[in-house]
Amino acid sequence: MVKPKVLITGASKGLGLAMAKKLSKDYTLILHASKDESIREFREGNYLLTADLANPEELKEFCKKLKTEHGEDLYGVINNAGIALDKPLLFQPEKDIEKMMAVNLKAPIIISKTAMKIFGLKNKGVIINVSSCVAETGNAFQSVYAATKAGLIAFSKSLAKEAAALYQDHQIRVLSISPGFIQTPMTDAIPESEKEKYLRMIPAQRFGKADEIAETIAFLLSDKAPYINGSNIDINGGLF
Repeated sequence: MVKPKVLITGASKGLGLAMAKKLSKDYTLILHASKDESIREFREGNYLLTADLANPEELKEFCKKLKTEHGEDLYGVINNAGIALDKPLLFQPEKDIEKMMAVNLKAPIIISKTAMKIFGLKNKGVIINVSSCVAETGNAFQSVYAATKAGLIAFSKSLAKEAAALYQDHQIRVLSISPGFIQTPMTDAIPESEKEKYLRMIPAQRFGKADEIAETIAFLLSDKAPYINGSNIDINGGLF
């Protein structure tokens, strides 16, 4: 039996790697990273697609390969790749702003455009965009990052409505998730004083685990979640 294909961007570490571990049993994975050597696991039976998502030409070639090489069996797209360059906006270099906008927002939009062309032919598919809790709460020194992640939520809701407007009797779903503070290399860089501050704001009294995000992704991709569409799922331990 041919397993459906699922694309995971940013699959070499953190949440993306946890997703790959969880999904590798039930799906054939298309794993994205900026460099081939950064993905050492799950090579057998899966596919690698490398690209610098901040580079327009590489993004264009990435989407072309996604469609021509994997379009027939593509079922799911998880736009997980993201970059946070924390700094007060007052001192944020424009190149950093452009890079976060490109990787966190433009790339998921362009990849989703390619996915919709594929899903529209078979009236089935799932797109999950990985946002962040700061999209809803805001966070000092992450103004641009938060803006890109908030954009992903609005984009997901709108694209879900577009699918309904374009296709009848379809099974195309678009949604987003907003993880809270999850133990990953990105959050490891947060100063301890900041971690303690946020820990006091989490009713669960702990930071989340990447595996918990991966479990949610697996559920949302599955046929057990056919009525979850156009939603943003908070996975944050009750963070307020």
